Amino acid sequence: MDNKAIFMQGTNNMVIKDVPMPELTDKDVLVKVDMVGICGSDVHYYQHGRIGDFVVEGDFILGHECAGEVIKVGSAVKNIAVGDRVALEPGKTCGKCEFCKEGKYNLCPDVEFFATPPYHGVFTNYVKHPEDMCFKLPEKVSNLEGALVEPLAVGLHASNQGDVKLGDTVVVFGTGCIGLMTILSCKAKGASKIIVVDILENRLKTAKKLGATDIINAKDVDVLKKIDELTDGKGADVVIETAGAEITVKQTVDVVKRGGTIVLVGMAPKDEIEFNFMKLMGKEARLETVFRYRNLYPTAINAIASGAIKVADVVSHEFDFEHTKEAFDFVVENAKDVVKAVIKIK
Repeated sequence: MDNKAIFMQGTNNMVIKDVPMPELTDKDVLVKVDMVGICGSDVHYYQHGRIGDFVVEGDFILGHECAGEVIKVGSAVKNIAVGDRVALEPGKTCGKCEFCKEGKYNLCPDVEFFATPPYHGVFTNYVKHPEDMCFKLPEKVSNLEGALVEPLAVGLHASNQGDVKLGDTVVVFGTGCIGLMTILSCKAKGASKIIVVDILENRLKTAKKLGATDIINAKDVDVLKKIDELTDGKGADVVIETAGAEITVKQTVDVVKRGGTIVLVGMAPKDEIEFNFMKLMGKEARLETVFRYRNLYPTAINAIASGAIKVADVVSHEFDFEHTKEAFDFVVENAKDVVKAVIKIK
């Protein structure tokens, strides 16, 4: 079988190359990749060649949100068979450190995560992955939806960290893919009011379709005043920041309710941001953070299969494998129009 991969070759450039077929260990499965989502981190690497301390060196394969069909299994694989369709959880952890043993494996310091240098991603025909990080997709869940399990897991983790409950008022800053997945997660958990803030009108309209009760375009109104009006001056039970913008990180403390919770999800460009901790303390509000997710793939898949969460509604554009570079360029140049783009590999 021929195996090809799309490599990032310097910034804003990609080439297609032949690559060897992966060699399986006893506990690996070989997956024929079908669908891959383009994540904001992929686009950032494509444009800038680095995210913080993670630097792309040499030719590099992007992509970490994927689903496909199992075509071969290792000799010790027990629960997955050839022909199964699977979503791949992209992080391979050590399983031995204190974080893995506590069930907080997303904090494992030795994780090997797809498309995080130096570990190649999944914009390729075939990829191997450990059996326990491959999750079978039921008949009701398409490969497209399977590829979106990864960002949905982030949204679910964010709503878990905020302990979103039935009847809560939630503010979500940012309507990128993670912001939209967070909206879907909060809606599924029974939040009665979901107020969403962004500056891109098309994404705000998508947020409204997905379950936001109120949308605020920060270019048009005073955000803090509007949220104060919408919450009768009380603020939100949970405020989730997914935009990664300095101004919205600061605004979280202004709009959270007394005794409420702030959840920081978005990665801001600056390592240090001014924040009013005295106001946070005066409200006795909690501050939580998110790093990826943990133990949520089965939950996400079940929620999609049941119809409780409709992730496919987030996708706005689809491209084929041979046009991956054009897809990335389109996403970069048309941010106001693109909500979520995916690549069809087959």
